[in-house]
Amino acid sequence: MTQADAKIHKLNDTLASLSLGERLKYIADQQVSAVFTTSLGIEDQVITEAIAVSGLNIRIATLETGRLFDETLALIDETEERLNIRIERYQPDEAAVAGYVDAYGRNGFYESVEARQACCHIRKLVPLANALKGADIWITGLRRGQSGNRASTPYAEYDAKRALTKVNPLADWGIDDIHAYVAKHSVPVNPLHDRGYPSIGCAPCTRAIKPGEPERAGRWWWETDAKRECGLHLAKTSG
Repeated sequence: MTQADAKIHKLNDTLASLSLGERLKYIADQQVSAVFTTSLGIEDQVITEAIAVSGLNIRIATLETGRLFDETLALIDETEERLNIRIERYQPDEAAVAGYVDAYGRNGFYESVEARQACCHIRKLVPLANALKGADIWITGLRRGQSGNRASTPYAEYDAKRALTKVNPLADWGIDDIHAYVAKHSVPVNPLHDRGYPSIGCAPCTRAIKPGEPERAGRWWWETDAKRECGLHLAKTSG
């Protein structure tokens, strides 16, 4: 085991015994640059509220892809106002978007996995890279219960592609835990959750799920790969 691996394993062990607030405070107390990226989904709203009420030194950023639901855009403003915080907003490059439309069409992502991944790269991955510039720790809202592809999500892992530590403070939380926290703390959430959207991304790429479907079944539903992701959380990791 390398020194870096040992450090990640130690961090996993430490976070495992802490509450959400304690996990976030532990990260904030490391005197490093920590960034939480939020999609404004219910899990991310829980983390945002926990950061805000404790006044932790953790930046909060979101990716304004240009194709978000109106409800999501409204929730960004509402969250800032109610929690008295600032959410950094990162948009895709306009020229890159125009180039994509010229090559594939505005909704060309329906035609092939290649086209969809190209859209995600422009609208999400490049803005994410900008949001994470200079960061040592990337905090996410990943949970093991979101999909089979995320069932082994650790509390902490090393993201080799981005050369930073990725922390998932809700890794062991179930959806019932999430809803209980939201109710107890009056956390603002996206109204689309009550319309059958447990996981919310870009509007053209997200549908409501059917009874019995996994939480992320509504994302890129026209593709057949059960492990489909946009690419944000597919970097090779260790730890």
